Amino acid sequence: MSTMRSAKAALSFTAKLLIGLLIVSPVVFGTLMSFMSPGEFVAIPPHLVPLEPIITNYINVSHSFPIFRFVFNSFLVCAIVVVGQIITCSFAAYGFSFYNFKGRGILFLVVLSTMMIPGDVTIIANFLTIMKLRINDTYLGLVLPYMTSAMGIFLVRQFFLTIPKELHEAAIIDGCRDLRFLLTIVIPISKPAMASLGIYTFIGVYNQFFWPLLVTNSDWMRTVQVGIFFLVNAENGLDLGIIMAGFVITLMPAIIAFIIGQKQLVKGMTAGAIKG
Repeated sequence: MSTMRSAKAALSFTAKLLIGLLIVSPVVFGTLMSFMSPGEFVAIPPHLVPLEPIITNYINVSHSFPIFRFVFNSFLVCAIVVVGQIITCSFAAYGFSFYNFKGRGILFLVVLSTMMIPGDVTIIANFLTIMKLRINDTYLGLVLPYMTSAMGIFLVRQFFLTIPKELHEAAIIDGCRDLRFLLTIVIPISKPAMASLGIYTFIGVYNQFFWPLLVTNSDWMRTVQVGIFFLVNAENGLDLGIIMAGFVITLMPAIIAFIIGQKQLVKGMTAGAIKG
């Protein structure tokens, strides 16, 4: 029996290892390519590992394109959206969790139903609104449509439902009003849900392409995904090493954010699973 268990454990570990290597192999290979010279890309047989690693690709990409400006724009947009979603989703989730009002269930279902609407359906209406407000090519235009989300409200509400109602009742009896109760008690003990929402939102907004492409017109306002698109399609025909260096620079922040917050992401996603 123990031998069979050991064999199953070894087989499971091998399968997980192979799947993991398959998933990370493009990132690893792309990173290695970013250190190759132009000659190594056309070498026969092809090189999987740079024989003479160089860092000039990273220097050249920063000279060819304002890559670090793109990264800054993406970080700023992500920070604004993350803070905005934590605020709006927390207030909405608090109402759905601690208030008993007529039609609460129906209203919550309406909110959830918006998750079934494809983003492509609303993006034109959002774009026309942004144009009428004359806030295209601005940070406000980039962040305004994403300051709240049904997914965020659902996630935070599920966590809030795990908080005992007796705690809320005791706070009200002691004279603690709803806003103070939310800010000083509910949100501090809901850090896993807030961290999960923050990481989920950060990765989603950081990887946006179509919306920033629509509402930005200048390099000064473009985000990393749009910047990489123009980097790949540059008229001066940048070599592959420079392009891969740009990919690595833009990819690393999202990977680092996920690695740092993966435990909180999983914990926040599963914390309210037992509540309906």
